[in-house]
Amino acid sequence: MKHWTIWFAAGLLSVIAGLVALANPLAATIAVEQLAGWAFLVIGLIAGYVAFQEEIQNDRIWGLVAAIGIALIGVVLFANPLAGILSLTLIVAILFLVTGVSKIFMALPMRGTNSYWTLLLSGGLSVVLAIMVFANFPQSAASILGIILAVELISNGASLVAIALRKRLMTSQSAQKATS
Repeated sequence: MKHWTIWFAAGLLSVIAGLVALANPLAATIAVEQLAGWAFLVIGLIAGYVAFQEEIQNDRIWGLVAAIGIALIGVVLFANPLAGILSLTLIVAILFLVTGVSKIFMALPMRGTNSYWTLLLSGGLSVVLAIMVFANFPQSAASILGIILAVELISNGASLVAIALRKRLMTSQSAQKATS
């Protein structure tokens, strides 16, 4: 791809956004909570529209019940952002714990393979993160979502920059071969 600069710019923008989020994790946490609220509200509205299109009465009713529930989650997140931040933080901590334990148990039968240590360490890190969030709850809620967002943005940006540099190298190599 000739447009490696676009990949590079997107990666750089992502890293900068991640650093901004890391510098103010509370603001980033609030932004994540509000984004989740919008996502639930829009998904609920779309699900409601789709439910009205159902021809089978039972599917329409249950689809509407689900759509209303999803949309209400969004409304609740808007109405009480602090409760939303606390709830989302608990969900993240539970997710870390469950995925961490799962990775550890998946690693055990892989003993002696290249994947064993990677999976075991990844699972252990997830469990440690969950314990850290739980041990400092509710204080951890003020920053954890923002820090997770910051780390993701920085990681995403670094990978986009790496892709861009690889594409730049491939483009220059192709140009050299064409002139040879």
